[in-house]
Amino acid sequence: MISLKGKWVLITGAYRGIGRLAALAMADQGCNLVLHRRRLDHTETLLEEVRAKGVEAYAVAAEFSDLDAVEKMLAEIDARGTQIDVVLNNAGLQVAYRTEYLKTPMSDYDTSFKVNTMAPMMICYHFLPGMAERGFGRIVNTTSGIDLDPYQAGYSASKAALNKVTRDLGSKYEGTNVILSLTDPGWCRTDLGGPQAPNAPESAIPGVLVGAFINDGKSGRYLPAHMFAGMTLEEAVAKAEQVPGVY
Repeated sequence: MISLKGKWVLITGAYRGIGRLAALAMADQGCNLVLHRRRLDHTETLLEEVRAKGVEAYAVAAEFSDLDAVEKMLAEIDARGTQIDVVLNNAGLQVAYRTEYLKTPMSDYDTSFKVNTMAPMMICYHFLPGMAERGFGRIVNTTSGIDLDPYQAGYSASKAALNKVTRDLGSKYEGTNVILSLTDPGWCRTDLGGPQAPNAPESAIPGVLVGAFINDGKSGRYLPAHMFAGMTLEEAVAKAEQVPGVY
């Protein structure tokens, strides 16, 4: 397992649920953090928590359904001179559960693809050149194992698209020290998953972090969090590096 101490990590959707847990866990590993939220209000508490662990951190804001706002967020990070080494694309949106799925409005697809596919890929495209130039980078895109569920068609289609573009893009970095991975936290009791979900958000740790710490040059892997339940981060990374490459 590699050390990320002193590296800068961008975590999207960092202020609730799994994103918040990921931020605290990465701070424990000595990572400096850029923490994204839809708005900048009420960001100080988490910033204070991670800074208390001895790392640098600041907040950025963007509504991911507004792609211009995503561009402005990226420009702000650049203007601060922050070289992002690791991206955890955790933010996501499930717009609706459509019982009458044959009446699914096309707006479900529009919003879902902007938030769950286009915004994460804008972030990937923005930071990958710098990662490649410096010879180091990790991107972990959060997907979903949802399948055969037309009630959430916009959400599931947008995550399937994210899978495809992540694997395709990852193939261009295979064998390098820039590694792209997919993770699935599972169905957790978060604002997205709802109160009836079977899993606590804590169950996704360390699984959602594994792709940031692997060091074998293999890109495009799907690393669902349940594979690493009950493990330490070190044990989880060792297991992940035994998983085959793109699939």
